[in-house]
Amino acid sequence: MAATVEELYRNYGILADAKEDLSKHKDAYQVILDGVKGGPKEKRLAAQFIPKFFSSFPEMADAAINAQLDLCEDEDVSIRRQAIKELPRFAAGENLPRVADILTQLLQTDDSAEFNQVNGALISIFKIDSRGTLGGLFSQILQGEDVVRERAIKFLSTKMKTMPDETMTKEVEDYIFIETKKVLEDVTGEEFVLLMRVLSGLKCLQTVSGRQQLVELVVEQAFLEQALNPTDTDGVDRLLQCTRQALPLFSKNVHSTRFVTYFCEHVLPNLSMLTCPVAQLDIQLEVLKLLAEMSPFCGDMDKLEANLMMLFEKLLEFMPLPPEEENGENAVSEEPKLQFSYVECLLFSFHQLGKKLPDFLIDKINAERLKDFKIRLQYFARGLQVYIRQLRVALQGKTGDALKTEENKIKVVALKITNNINVLIKDLFHNPPSYKSSVTLSWKPVQKTEAPVVLGQKRPSGEDMPTGKKVSPLPRRDARQIYNPPSGKYSATIGNFSYEQRGGFRGGRTRGFGGRGNRSRGRIY
Repeated sequence: MAATVEELYRNYGILADAKEDLSKHKDAYQVILDGVKGGPKEKRLAAQFIPKFFSSFPEMADAAINAQLDLCEDEDVSIRRQAIKELPRFAAGENLPRVADILTQLLQTDDSAEFNQVNGALISIFKIDSRGTLGGLFSQILQGEDVVRERAIKFLSTKMKTMPDETMTKEVEDYIFIETKKVLEDVTGEEFVLLMRVLSGLKCLQTVSGRQQLVELVVEQAFLEQALNPTDTDGVDRLLQCTRQALPLFSKNVHSTRFVTYFCEHVLPNLSMLTCPVAQLDIQLEVLKLLAEMSPFCGDMDKLEANLMMLFEKLLEFMPLPPEEENGENAVSEEPKLQFSYVECLLFSFHQLGKKLPDFLIDKINAERLKDFKIRLQYFARGLQVYIRQLRVALQGKTGDALKTEENKIKVVALKITNNINVLIKDLFHNPPSYKSSVTLSWKPVQKTEAPVVLGQKRPSGEDMPTGKKVSPLPRRDARQIYNPPSGKYSATIGNFSYEQRGGFRGGRTRGFGGRGNRSRGRIY
């Protein structure tokens, strides 16, 4: 039978006056619990009164939590918010994991204010008992409805980094790592990215061994033991996502060897056949950029010569021979287009791996092929000089906002690309070929240690000056002027260069990574 407002206030008074004898007044507390069966006024009072005396009636804990839970699901949003606001007061002892589980399920609300309240309540009980709260969250991630699972994972990925250090003990972090590995056994691409963000933020995984553990997790997800089907969109997407997640983990002590090897053995041979998982993404350039970024961190490689040969062959595909002389039937109407973005990536990767086998171009390539390669290099470099001059003229005098237009942004990046290629080609033209020069990939931020700008000592290159007066770099004193720009037209584009920040999946939730099935468990509080 529903209690009235008057009855609720009367029994509240009994309990408030009882002080130490509260346990003798179960009947009074039961009347308050019955308030959830009344109208809006009774429910609002019940939402406040039930938690106030909850700790005094442990034998009625289940009934009290269920009563409050009924209010959390009321049709009146104001009642729901009041009930949710009070839920952390039930989070004591063995009840905390259950409250965490309930709050996690309540994340599925579509009301923004209510959603924020649930988030706040979860954070509140996390500070009381982080391990118990995580138990409730992971319970729903592993067994709950898809929408609850999705929002619980997002909660972890956004809120863990904001938690006080005293709550994130080594024991707690170890628990997160263990439970996350269970979740990773069956995830979608978006979930994988978010969970890697959670793990990457754990203090216990900031060491070399910790980062190596993360790389091992990514390797498992990437299926590097399987051959790549270039027409399988999900398979290609999986590889791209895993590589992107692994990239920030690589260093001189955490090697990228398995990924670089896989790209050389399985991806490069199928480069032209790769199926793009995302509209308007140049999949070939994306793959080559990832390979270039990984190559500096490659360790000892079992099939180094074979992989260098694959890079060499692929580089030749993007470095055309000069057109035949214009004489009669052999006359050509157009100069070959130079694909600068592709060549920057391939040349950089070849240069990085070439350091490990510096005699490759001397001992492993026959004289005729080496001659052909140098002809291609020289022709490319001649076109490069023309393009570099055109870019410098176009950017001459541009300062401030003028450099921020889309057109000029592209030109600045184009100048970085062409300068990089120029440096690498000069290295390979040494006799014997040199692998000593260091460049920063055009889409990466310039490292201050690599490009110091000291007034009065060094003239900065144009692409390193987003503001201020444009200065055309002077040639280095030891730079050999061995290329003369040819006549004819060169590609005025830099290739399909994308400024888009590489990130997560751009599709539905079941894009590979296990393709989790739909669940329909209903309420399982």
